[in-house]
Amino acid sequence: MGASLPPKEANLFKLIVKSYEIKQYKKGLKAADAILKKFPNHGETLSMKGLTLNCMDRKPEAYELVKLGLKNDLKSHVCWHVFGLLYRSDRDYREAIKCYRNALRIDPDNIEILRDLSLLQAQMRDLAGFVETRQRLLTLKPNHRMNWIGFAVSHHLNSNASKAIDILEAYEGTLEDDYPPESERCEHGEMLLYKVSLLEECGAFEKALEELRRKESKIVDKISYKEMEASLLVKLNFLEEGEKLYRVLLTMNPDNYRYYEGLQKCVGLHSETGQYSSDEIDKLDALYKSLAEQYTWSSAVKRIPLDFLHGEKFRDAADNYVRPLLTKGVPSLFSDLSSLYDHADKADILEKLVLSLEESLKKTGGYPGRSEKEPPSTLLWTLFYLSQHYDRRAQYDVALAKIEEALQHTPTVIDLYSVKSKILKHAGDFTAAAALVDEARCMDLADRYVNSQCVKRMLQADQVPLAEKTAVLFTKDGEQHTNLHDMQCMWYELASGESYFRQGDLGRSLKNFVTVEKHYADITEDQFDFHSYCLRKMTLRSYIEMLRFQDRLHAHAYFRKAATGAIRCYIKLFDTPKTSKEENDDLAKLPASQKKKMRQKQRKAEARAKKEEEVKSEEAHAGGGSKYGKRNVKAVDLDPHGDKLLQTEDPLMEAGKYLKLLQKHSSDYLDTHLVSFEVNMRKEKILLALQALKHLVQLDAENPDTHRCLIRFFQKMASRPAPTTDTEKLILGVLEAERLTFSQLQNKSLMEANAAFLEQHKDSLMHRAAAAEMMYCLEPNKKPEAIKLIEASINNPVSSNGPLGPVKEWKLKDCVAVHKIIKAAFDDQDAALRWKNRCAEEFPYSTYFEGSLSSAVTANKASKPNAENGSISLNGTVDTMKNLAI
Repeated sequence: MGASLPPKEANLFKLIVKSYEIKQYKKGLKAADAILKKFPNHGETLSMKGLTLNCMDRKPEAYELVKLGLKNDLKSHVCWHVFGLLYRSDRDYREAIKCYRNALRIDPDNIEILRDLSLLQAQMRDLAGFVETRQRLLTLKPNHRMNWIGFAVSHHLNSNASKAIDILEAYEGTLEDDYPPESERCEHGEMLLYKVSLLEECGAFEKALEELRRKESKIVDKISYKEMEASLLVKLNFLEEGEKLYRVLLTMNPDNYRYYEGLQKCVGLHSETGQYSSDEIDKLDALYKSLAEQYTWSSAVKRIPLDFLHGEKFRDAADNYVRPLLTKGVPSLFSDLSSLYDHADKADILEKLVLSLEESLKKTGGYPGRSEKEPPSTLLWTLFYLSQHYDRRAQYDVALAKIEEALQHTPTVIDLYSVKSKILKHAGDFTAAAALVDEARCMDLADRYVNSQCVKRMLQADQVPLAEKTAVLFTKDGEQHTNLHDMQCMWYELASGESYFRQGDLGRSLKNFVTVEKHYADITEDQFDFHSYCLRKMTLRSYIEMLRFQDRLHAHAYFRKAATGAIRCYIKLFDTPKTSKEENDDLAKLPASQKKKMRQKQRKAEARAKKEEEVKSEEAHAGGGSKYGKRNVKAVDLDPHGDKLLQTEDPLMEAGKYLKLLQKHSSDYLDTHLVSFEVNMRKEKILLALQALKHLVQLDAENPDTHRCLIRFFQKMASRPAPTTDTEKLILGVLEAERLTFSQLQNKSLMEANAAFLEQHKDSLMHRAAAAEMMYCLEPNKKPEAIKLIEASINNPVSSNGPLGPVKEWKLKDCVAVHKIIKAAFDDQDAALRWKNRCAEEFPYSTYFEGSLSSAVTANKASKPNAENGSISLNGTVDTMKNLAI
């Protein structure tokens, strides 16, 4: 570096490099300017000055100087390396890799460049290149432990675990017998455990167990050692030894569910499906009873039997489990038992059990069969549990009655308000739910969880401005909304995006969904620093697990919701584009005074955004500031409302970017292929739409949305003009051949297929609605028949086992969806009103259907007397919520 400079300037160049490394950028800039006064065309100095300016947020100047330096000295590995660092800082890793490779052509043995290249290859999952680079690093510096480990990890990631084992054994061969020293015992022990995990991955269980036991004295993490040994013993079918080891592990942690699972495998009583014979259940019951005597304080040993027991045994076990927790007052008891509600018989037993406890507590003040009195709070938590139980079973009247009784018992418990809010939300009264949880929030202003719960309810009620004000109460002073973004508060952004979408504000909705996608890009970027850190600290098993997590990161539910939401926004934008003429027409409809205010508001917003950008730019370029010459200036969001996102010329192309990620990472989900079908139908990509349809049929052929897509697709194909080009003829041949593969359409017309679908699912509301919609789509003259088909649906009871009557089949969200179909697809306002009135009786708390007990109706009734007296209640909603007891 700086080899072509005289000694004085060469020392200054070294100072630039050192100043960059220790982040004293102003000092480095001063040294660079001193060199450039005498040698203005020195390429390496120009490049280093550009790199320094890049760290001071002066990117345009930085790129200009680095490119100029490279132009002046194309054969300098320093210039190419610096250019790569510049691209790396902007996350343009592919270009950075190209620059590093060019630098290595000039200086192939440069350790620093090879190390930087290997990090980028790991980040980009260029595994073949990663192996090659790591091999060169090991060849150049074989006495460095990190190079051996990095080479082994590269082969492991490249699906060559056996080679990784050989490399680790070769590395161990270079060590002395008394290795490691005390300061490196943890790191060496982690490497040994990693090696054993590689042997296990290769299927060499005997060798793995032998290696593990041979190196026991050098492994510091004894818990991981025992867990790995027990796992290997089970895989080798040494079940007696495995059982002893799992019992030892249980003495160390009797609440670890994995240890119980391992013990069950050892005694031959484990089932992946959770289904057991009566003989196996008896043996499991005896096993857990003996364990319960040994670990009396363990919660897991009492909870696990509830998953496999049935009938009276289940009731006795549930009774023993529930009583102490009700006495103690554990609010999470229902959440703990909620998985049992997937079994109707267990749900019925729990209902009868807790009702008997409630009756006894009210009559005698104690549990059945016991003379001891329980504290008054026991009845409170029993009512609390019952309210959640009936909420789960959609018996909202009973649930509200129970929670109201609990509130009268102890009105100061915040959890009661939260649960009542949840019940009202499930019943369809989002406004009342938001008001109640806001009341709970005011009871403890320091509780962040309740605050977040309140924000979520407000967003569900489409009270976005109020939700924003509530959310920022727990952010730092200043730029509160920016803090929510910096904290990657994705649940808030998703709920906000959904709310804006319901309200028709596509810009803000899209802005929130796109922001969530950016968070995932940041999470992907955050792994970069761990590529060197984990190899240095030898946390190899965690490192591999982290990389595999990153590979499936975009399969996470939050990303799936955000991507699907963004695609729906782009589809809606494509279906109803708003031209500038229409925007002007909307403006023209406003009164003159409002029109003037609107234009002034737009001009002020544009001016403010422009001014903020100028201030940011000035601050970034100004001298002085921080100790190192770098200002921590946050970027100003020039499009806070998503207006620029709406100005895209091709919404479907933008949707395609998210669709590719969904297809790659979430191909097992129906929503992925539903949005794929919608996008490709609009793009006239017939074969891609067919591909999406085939995926839908493969995943769930009986789903109403799958049926809609099937009928719509082949109806559109039938209405296409006769093919004229060879390509069109080829596509037609493919479609005709593929139609025969759909069993629903074999030897049937589309109307016949629709009728068969209806007959097969005549008791399901959503299936009837889908069949009616497709009937109208195929034959528009049958609109009255199609609507009658929906209106003839019967809300059948699902279960009549409960002591308080049957639970009905219809779900509120399904009825809302049907109402929207009648309004949008059929465009029949009278039928929509009839359906709304019917659903208002089925769901009396629903604000959407304006049920008789919903806050929308009760608030109006409460405000009428006040209005007659000349005053209007400002808090009518909250007041009426308190009177919603049934």
